Formats: sequence, C-alpha cells, structure tokens
Amino acid sequence: MRTTFLGLHALPSEYKERRSQFVAAVAGEWLDAVIREGLADAVDAFCENIAFTLEETESFLKRARGAGLGVHLHAGQLSDLGAAQLAARHGAWSADHLEYVDAAGIAALAAAGTVAVMLPGAFYMLRQDHPPPVAALRRAGVPLAVATDCNPGTSPCTSLLLAMNMACTLFGMNPEETLAGVTRNAARALGLEDRGVLSPGKRADLALWQIERPAELCYGLGANPCIGVVQSGKLLI
Repeated sequence: MRTTFLGLHALPSEYKERRSQFVAAVAGEWLDAVIREGLADAVDAFCENIAFTLEETESFLKRARGAGLGVHLHAGQLSDLGAAQLAARHGAWSADHLEYVDAAGIAALAAAGTVAVMLPGAFYMLRQDHPPPVAALRRAGVPLAVATDCNPGTSPCTSLLLAMNMACTLFGMNPEETLAGVTRNAARALGLEDRGVLSPGKRADLALWQIERPAELCYGLGANPCIGVVQSGKLLI
C-alpha cells in the first residue's frame, strides 16, 4: 500500500476568497503534519486551468521534495500548461493523464525518467475526444503505466482489466506494453524498484492467470481469469 497526499486538488469553498492562504497552508502546516505523522510516501497536485497554477503547484512540490517525499502530478488532462515539464523538473515518479502534452513536455518526461500514467477510465467517463499522444510518448521512450484512476468523481472504475482493455481500444496501446503498464511500469510509477518483474532478488508478488497469451487480459469485458495471487512468495488464494 502506498499513500499520497493530494493536497492541491480542488479549492474548498471556504477558501474561495483566500486562495493564497489555502495554498500556503497545504504547502506549510498541512504538509508538515503529514510528514511528522508519516502519513504519505508522496504528494500529488492537480495542475490545470480549473485547479491550480504552475506557480502554486511548484511551491508545494518543492517543499515536498525537500522533505524527501516522492512526487506525482495530474498533468495535461484538460489543457497543456507545461505541467509535464514541471513534473520532470521535480523528478516526479509519475505524470498522470497527459491528454494534452507537447513535444517539449514529452522530451522532459523522457529525460527525467518520469512514468506517464494512462487513465482511460477518466477519459471515457468525461467523454473526452483528445486521447494522450501514446505514439509520441512511445517513440520518446517514456515509460507507460496504466491505472484505473478509481475515484467517485471522474472514474468509478475498480477493474484493472477493464482499464487495460480501454488503454488498448481508446489509446492505441498494444497488449504487451499494457501488461508492462500494470506491472513493472506501475511499480516504477510508485517509486518501487523491488517488484514488477519476475527476476531473482525481486519481491515475488504476482497474479496467476488462466490464459494462453497476454493479449487475453486486454480482451474480455467483465471476465476475470485470475486463478491465484502470490504475495512475497506465498500463495494467498
């Protein structure tokens, strides 16, 4: 289990006339309390024209990085403000969404080794028509992860298999990179280097699937061919 302090996501109504005070509190006393009580491994923010600006977001990320926390960022979901470059500048583990990101943003993510997390559930629920530039991200060598983005507002999706299907059908990912997106690249997006692949010295965390080839994981709608789960080398189910 990894925990993230999504401090800057939406401006509370009681801070409508005190925006700067809210941002200062999140990057100050709230973050201090999170660190003091060991509540989070990383921070996240929604950098968007309906949320928080580059400057507001950067002040938060800078303090979090200085305290040794990892960084995630909602970047380029609705517009390109340069959030991808901001994520890369602060060594973000992941930049999520990325429906809108230009060549400079893609190059910055590639250079920083930041994982681009594809969230097709939100894309579907919001009826968006501008998918992330998967081909350009692929050409640049940006690692691609896939996640459900499970949340009550924009992606009430609890099935990782459905997210894999959507990543292929809506975003043009292929089954092999989608499988990598929910295993090794997903682990990398969480700052976890000790798992995600079957290799000596790694954690033996894996699922057992009754399938003939990986593409089947991205094919079925509603089917779940999982027949076992192994955690730390022990069969759980």
